[in-house]
Amino acid sequence: MKKEGEESRGRGPVLWKLLLSTLYISAFTFGGGFVIVTFMKRKFVDELHWIDNDEMLDLAALAQSSPGAIAVNAAILVGWRVAGLAGMVTAVLGTILPPMLILSIVSLFYEAFASNYFIQLVLRGMQAGVAAVILDVTFGLGRGVLKERSVLNCLVMAGVFGASFFFGVNVVVLILASGAVGIIREVFRHRKAESAGSGDCQG
Repeated sequence: MKKEGEESRGRGPVLWKLLLSTLYISAFTFGGGFVIVTFMKRKFVDELHWIDNDEMLDLAALAQSSPGAIAVNAAILVGWRVAGLAGMVTAVLGTILPPMLILSIVSLFYEAFASNYFIQLVLRGMQAGVAAVILDVTFGLGRGVLKERSVLNCLVMAGVFGASFFFGVNVVVLILASGAVGIIREVFRHRKAESAGSGDCQG
């Protein structure tokens, strides 16, 4: 019993920091789920070092390929990875509270916001900033893939980019195809390892 109490007290600061981090990220994220993944990467990978870069890539892929909003999906996965069920609930609360409160207020004054010239200018400026943030995280995560020096990974990354940018292939199709490539590679790798192991035993 004492050990459980100590563990819960030890997780308290982590959960509190997780809540404050997700509240801050969600409150100042404009432009959709990919932007919030960018801020999560900077906070939880670069600053707090709770998750490494490869894990963040995996979590982002899972969040994108799962049903629902990518921001909430990413919060679920990051929260679970950091502090289990309590972390998942904390991260989701921190992620959904700011937009829920802000949109509730905006909805009361929607007509005034929609027709205000200065608000429109602010939103246009935000669009440019959002594009820059997405490009930043794209290059950052892409460098991580290139550092692995895997020819297959580089080909998959280039192929997915080309299929999406030039041919407009659906993102879900691209993610599923990339996952299939990964499965096939691991199956062949596993079989190759088994063949090498059986050869050593016979020798």
